[in-house]
Amino acid sequence: MNELLEPIAQRPCLSGSQAQIDSAMGATRGRPIFLPESRVDFGRARSAFAVALHMHQPLIPAGGGDLATAEIISNLKHMMDNPGIGDNHNASVFRWCYRRMGEFIPQLVDEGKQPRVMLEYTGTLLHGFQQMGLTDVLGDLRRITCDPRYRPCVEWLGAPWGHAVAPSTPAQDYRLHVTAWQHHFAAIFGTEALSRVRGFSPSEMALPNHPDTAYEFVRTLRDCGFQWVIVQEHTVERPGTGGGLERRHLPHRLVCRNSRGEEASIIAIIKTQGSDTKLVAQMQPYYEAKSLGRWELAGRQVPPLVTQIADGENGGVMMNEFPPKYLEAMRESSGSETPAMNATEYLEHLFALGVKEADLPAAQPIHQRRIWERFKAGDGPERMAGAIEQLKKEDPRFHVEGGSWTNDISWVRGYENLLGPMERASALFYEKVLKRAVSPGDPRYQNALFHLLCSQTSCFRYWGQGQWTDYGREICRRLEAILTHDF
Repeated sequence: MNELLEPIAQRPCLSGSQAQIDSAMGATRGRPIFLPESRVDFGRARSAFAVALHMHQPLIPAGGGDLATAEIISNLKHMMDNPGIGDNHNASVFRWCYRRMGEFIPQLVDEGKQPRVMLEYTGTLLHGFQQMGLTDVLGDLRRITCDPRYRPCVEWLGAPWGHAVAPSTPAQDYRLHVTAWQHHFAAIFGTEALSRVRGFSPSEMALPNHPDTAYEFVRTLRDCGFQWVIVQEHTVERPGTGGGLERRHLPHRLVCRNSRGEEASIIAIIKTQGSDTKLVAQMQPYYEAKSLGRWELAGRQVPPLVTQIADGENGGVMMNEFPPKYLEAMRESSGSETPAMNATEYLEHLFALGVKEADLPAAQPIHQRRIWERFKAGDGPERMAGAIEQLKKEDPRFHVEGGSWTNDISWVRGYENLLGPMERASALFYEKVLKRAVSPGDPRYQNALFHLLCSQTSCFRYWGQGQWTDYGREICRRLEAILTHDF
């Protein structure tokens, strides 16, 4: 699998080894991977908690004074090179945040404790580490990922390589983001480490709620070997009633049907609402879990799992309050009736009791109940489009733009000047590359893919109009030029 380890023309390894990736993801399918090394007494636990850290920096055309020719670099490097602009002075603290779990986990293990953390790093951030030569950061992460002493404590979550939002990213492109992240992760940490990646974290917690998009999202995750996905509680509803989830601290089955009547499902770990960074920084999941007792599931009494995910570097609370609170909570919870657990570890303990995936309560993306009241699954895309348009006319609040960690931001409205170039570039990539079945190992393919995935980073929309949309449009321009001239 040496081809995974050799980037081409300074580009990260994003494609070309799909057979090896599929083999790695399939190597542990159907058997527990964390359970054999787990020291948690699940039978004694009254409750459990899980925390995940999301880490991301986009790649931007800012390595030079001219936007049209500037090198594509990590925003972290841009911050370090320009400390006097905005909050760029935080760059050194961000760097520390990216590596600090590599110190906390060994420290706690050496104390005889049982720390846990789930990590989600985007591909653009990982490439930035490599491009900047941050071998200390990568070395510390590799240590806790691959060393048998520490790997039971750390669960990596898959992610879209370029931090793309699923509701408004073409399905074929989103699949490329997912497989690119798997390639890149395997190239850095090895295929054995990749074989342990079972959960998936969607960027911005954005869950598609258009039935066809949601179905493709779940099918992509299952096809790529993932067992579960983390979702925000208010982005899903109970089938039949459309109400909120009743037992949000239990795993659910996210069930998605499309307009043609096809169905796909995946386990959903529910992240509860709240101020994400504050809750994780102050280890709120632990203290909430301590107030809970066992719940009934499939005729068995099981500990609920309180789960939160937050940016691992942004904000003063994460920078300053998280380290002491994390260490305190992990020391206190180790060996207690409220242990820290990672989600796959929790699921494996649950299934060892005889609970099956089919026993989990069902959930579906928000607003779908109203669609299924008007539309019969199997009637096709055109009739569904008509039903959706009618619902929009009747209720301006109804939408199929998906749900995310915040409902006050639309990932579509107001960004037409960026979405136009993104859609053109995506369509051209399909015509020139995917439709012609260009080999994913071809350097031209990999160069075009790199630009496609970079162009779909959510930051180009999240940060509003101005320089950030200019960055996105420029990357789209370069991609169109590559596709026009090289293919």
